[in-house]
Amino acid sequence: RCIIPYINEGIRMVAEGVAPALIDNAARQLGFPVGPLQLVDETSIDLGVKIARATKAAMGDAYPDGAVDEVIFWLADEGRMGRKAAAGFYDYEDGKRTTLWSGLSELFPVAEKQIPIEDVRDRMLFSEALETAKCFEEGVIESSAAAYIGSIMGIGFPPNTGGAAQFMTGYEHPVTGEIGLQAFCLRADELAKLYGERFEPTAWLRDL
Repeated sequence: RCIIPYINEGIRMVAEGVAPALIDNAARQLGFPVGPLQLVDETSIDLGVKIARATKAAMGDAYPDGAVDEVIFWLADEGRMGRKAAAGFYDYEDGKRTTLWSGLSELFPVAEKQIPIEDVRDRMLFSEALETAKCFEEGVIESSAAAYIGSIMGIGFPPNTGGAAQFMTGYEHPVTGEIGLQAFCLRADELAKLYGERFEPTAWLRDL
């Protein structure tokens, strides 16, 4: 439940016109072992389609990822199922990943003006961190140690952050210089205003 928001945020940015290379390169620079677009290719795009359809069936009108579906459903219709098909977000030759597929720009052209690199990075980090906070709120995990092991060893959250929980409690706001959960929530609110309510902290997180 924490890695899918990371993947979806990367795909959503493609739909918005963010350069695909910028997305995956920013992820690797942060310390993610694999960018979200490459990760989709590795796990297969048709699997993503199956997950999306099942999730939409379960959530109905509350389903939030229509923009993501537009991208992966189109890729699936084009027969680009990822590494296993030697065609996905990336092109492949002799089983090896080569370059990002130039055909992406046919339906999702790269915007002339790109969003700030800081926003690209934070959208990926915050998507996982906010879902981790919900896991604490719902009692799925009960300790920072569990979040550390799960986020870093399980899904590749950048280890230099100390894990998803430590990322939130140690977050330093780039403008105010404030450190901690209040600074994290302030930045989350900024992202919510720019990119959507999925970045809004829950009342539980704000109270904490």
